[in-house]
Amino acid sequence: MSTSYPHPLIAREGWPFIGIALALALIVNSAAGWFLALPFWLLFLLVLQFFRDPPRTIPTGTRKVLSPADGRVIAIERARDPYLDRDSLKISIYMNIFNAHSNRSPVDGEVKQIWYHPGRFLSAALDKAAGENERNALWLRTADGDDITCVQIAGIAARRILCYTHEGETLQRGERYGFIRFGSRMDVYLPVGSKARVTLGDKVLASSSPLADLP
Repeated sequence: MSTSYPHPLIAREGWPFIGIALALALIVNSAAGWFLALPFWLLFLLVLQFFRDPPRTIPTGTRKVLSPADGRVIAIERARDPYLDRDSLKISIYMNIFNAHSNRSPVDGEVKQIWYHPGRFLSAALDKAAGENERNALWLRTADGDDITCVQIAGIAARRILCYTHEGETLQRGERYGFIRFGSRMDVYLPVGSKARVTLGDKVLASSSPLADLP
């Protein structure tokens, strides 16, 4: 199933950074020539690719939990959901600077609560980053009563977590709800009995890759 895409292909969060990088490249290119400006053009291309926000095809099936982010699966384990205080299946996705960083809803559901915690900026690949880094958790409840917790976690270079939804709103699967700038991680806590559809090391795409089946 395809979805309409109300956002530009280059995320609006990146427009100021892209503009600055382009201006620097043009100024150096004009003053010193393309050879000396080459590092600035490469920087411009790096920033441009970081803020890409491509449309995606959304799989059908209401019991599927879709990946909320692009990246690599670094954890699949039984864990305690610290936000809903319950046992859960936890799946963690690590985003490096070459991944798209738009965050999208993994299910159709109502936003029940949002928790924001300031914190440190350790490597997002570390286990302790989930409890010590800056993070923003989103509690979604589906029409069938299943609870899913999605946690945006900052990393070493990530210095800004953006979340655009609010408590009481309803998100559609694949709907864009947030962004993390410059490297980060997403933790997803699912009800016990959920079955993972990914393995460690798998690369996933936001909205396109199923993470798990709800029980």
